Amino acid sequence: MLVECPHMAETIDGRALARSIDEQTKAEVEALVAAGHNRPGLTVILVGDDPASDVYVRHKVKACDRVGMRSTEHRLPASTTQEELLALIDRVNASEHVHGILVQVPLPGHIDERAVIDAIDPAKDVDGFHPVNVGRLSTGTGGIWPCTPHGCIKLLQSVEPDVEGLDALVIGRSNIVGKPVAMMLTALGCTVTIAHSKTRDLPGKARQADIIVAATGIPEMVKGDWVKEGAIVIDVGITRIEGKDGKDRLVGDVAFEEVQHARAVTPVPGGVGPMTIAMLLANTVQAALSG
Repeated sequence: MLVECPHMAETIDGRALARSIDEQTKAEVEALVAAGHNRPGLTVILVGDDPASDVYVRHKVKACDRVGMRSTEHRLPASTTQEELLALIDRVNASEHVHGILVQVPLPGHIDERAVIDAIDPAKDVDGFHPVNVGRLSTGTGGIWPCTPHGCIKLLQSVEPDVEGLDALVIGRSNIVGKPVAMMLTALGCTVTIAHSKTRDLPGKARQADIIVAATGIPEMVKGDWVKEGAIVIDVGITRIEGKDGKDRLVGDVAFEEVQHARAVTPVPGGVGPMTIAMLLANTVQAALSG
C-alpha cells in the first residue's frame, strides 16, 4: 500500500541505485568469463559530430570499462550513406564478440532511423527499440526492455516494491519513454492512464495518481498542486534553462521544490539519467546470457 508522508519527500538517488546495479552487472560479467564465455561486448555506432551524442558515447564507453565489459566504437562521418551504415550493422550483427549494439541518435537527416533500428539483430538490440522487442514487451513475452523506462521502474520499485493496484499517470506518449513505461506499469498491475500536454484537465488527472511519470520535455510543467500528498513522482525530463542568477541550470519536467509533499521524487540531475546507462549495461549482459 502507498503510505502518505507529511514530511519532505524522499529524494530517490538514481546515482546510488545505478552504482548498485553496476556492481551486480560487474559480478555477472566476471561469472560469464569464469565459465568460459566471451566477455560481454557492447558496440556503439556514432554518425556525425553532434556534441551531445559524443558526450553520451564517451560516458557509455567508460561505463563498460567500469563493469569489465568489452566496448568498441565506430565513429562515422556525417556523410556516411544509409547503405554504408546498414552494411556495418550487418557485420556487427554477425560478430560473436558483440552482444549489444547501440546506434546513437539523432542520425543525419538523410538516414532513415527506423530502417537502422530494424536492421539491428533483436537479440542484440540493447536499446529495446526493435519492433520485436517492443512487441514482446507489449505481450509480456520477454525481450529486452528499453533502458530509460526500465530505469524508471527500478527507481519506483526502490521506494515501493509492490505497486499492484495503484493508479499511475504517465505524462508523455513517446515510443522512447511514455508508451513503454506505461506497458511496464501495466504489467506490474497498475491502473495506467497515458496523458500528454494536450490532455484535458491534466492537473486534475494528476491529482488522482499514486504514481506520476513525467516525460514531456516541458521544463517544470508538473506543479506542486498537481501532486497529491504521498504520491511517487518519477521525473524523466531534463532541460537547460537560465536561472534567476543568469546562470544555466538543469531542470526536469517537475517543479521539484513544489512537490516536497510527495512521498518520493527523483531529482534532476541525478535521478533517471544515471539509470539509463546502468540498464544499458544490464541489457548487454542479458543479451550475452541469452546468446
